Order: sequence, then structure tokens, then C-alpha cells
Amino acid sequence: MAIRLQTVVLEARDIRALARFYADLLGVRITRADDDWFDIGDDATTTLSFQHSPRYEPPVWPDDSGAMQIHLDFEVDDIDEAEAAALSLGATRLPWSSRHEVDQGLRAESGTGFRVYTDPAGHPFCLCWGGG
Repeated sequence: MAIRLQTVVLEARDIRALARFYADLLGVRITRADDDWFDIGDDATTTLSFQHSPRYEPPVWPDDSGAMQIHLDFEVDDIDEAEAAALSLGATRLPWSSRHEVDQGLRAESGTGFRVYTDPAGHPFCLCWGGG
């Protein structure tokens, strides 16, 4: 038996705007669009999907009284360039980063480190240093 991840689905009130945010951030196309569902990506990328939820409420995080439930990690070569792009598209930076980022504000020698954001609908995601 083979089981493969088909997509990750994020709920939102305005799925058109959220799909456009991630398509622009990741440099991929919207491949499906209807009233209740959008997909971005193609056969060469992982699909990310968006489902309309009129009662969607974003998680409050970081907050000890609640959990973020799920978040997305994106590998980037240049954290500052990726952050500028994300912020220009409507992301919000949260006051949470890897320890190295907080302590020194520099890329860790090991190539690890991250910064935390929310997308325009409030889903948390991280930009993580990659191999660049």
C-alpha cells in the first residue's frame, strides 16, 4: 500500500486572496479556482490548497492559552530578501525567531535559523534558512 501526501489545505474566509498571497510568495501559479477551493502549484511542486470557511478564526500564537495547530516552513536562501517579499505581500512578522536570530541577528554557521510570520488570514508560517 502506498500513501502519499496530496496537498495541505488551509481554511480562510477569502481564499482567493490567500491563494494569491502564497502563489506570489512561492512563485507558482493558481491551478484551480472555484467558489470554495483554490489550489496552487503543479506537478513539479507540492500543492497547497485553500478551502472557503466563512467562520474561520485565525489562531492566536504565540499564546500559552492556545495552539497554532499547524504551520508551514519555507526554506529560503536569503532570509532578509524573503522577509521583504513576504511583508510586501501582506505577511506580519511575529515576535519569535530562532535563538541564533534573537541573540546575534546573523545566520547560524550550521545554516539553521528561522523567523515566524502570519499570512494575511492569520496562519503562522516560518521562513527558514536553507543551503544558500
